[in-house]
Amino acid sequence: MEEEKNNHKTPEEHPAEEHHKSNPKKEEKTVTLNESEYLGLLEEVKKGRDGWDKMLRNQADLENARKRIEKEKQEFIKFANEGLILDLLNVLDDLERTVDLAETGKEDLSAFTKGVEMILAHLYEMLKNHGVKPIEAEGKIFDPNFHEALMQIEDKAVPEHTITEVLQKGYLIHGRVLRTAKVKVSKH
Repeated sequence: MEEEKNNHKTPEEHPAEEHHKSNPKKEEKTVTLNESEYLGLLEEVKKGRDGWDKMLRNQADLENARKRIEKEKQEFIKFANEGLILDLLNVLDDLERTVDLAETGKEDLSAFTKGVEMILAHLYEMLKNHGVKPIEAEGKIFDPNFHEALMQIEDKAVPEHTITEVLQKGYLIHGRVLRTAKVKVSKH
């Protein structure tokens, strides 16, 4: 009985024997084809290889296009504000000239004020050209989408929730709120 135990070996002890039992070698069979079938199969293999090569080329082209588009996007973002900055530099030049003239005493107060007003007009025009416009607020009914109430004031002369004073202008850019208007609102 003990001999039988010793002769019984676990798969761990002889893995090669176990592998041989579970994966018997398949016999290869010879298949006979006529020449036209053989040539047809060769043509199908060639088409498969060509299709595989074409798929790999298309995949590489797609990856290259993706990288190119990402690079172009980064370049666009980097220089998107170039036109706006150029316009602001013109305003900056005007302001520097005005300050220089004021410091040298070559301008009187009314001329200085007129110069600043012209710079403001130029700046407003530049903002308008870039799609920026002020939010109409004073005398309008408070709208939290466009206005931010900083104060409330008792005022029965106007309807409740009417904007009585603009504390800081708000602006839209291409119809979207860039900055809400900071306002004082009436209450009853």
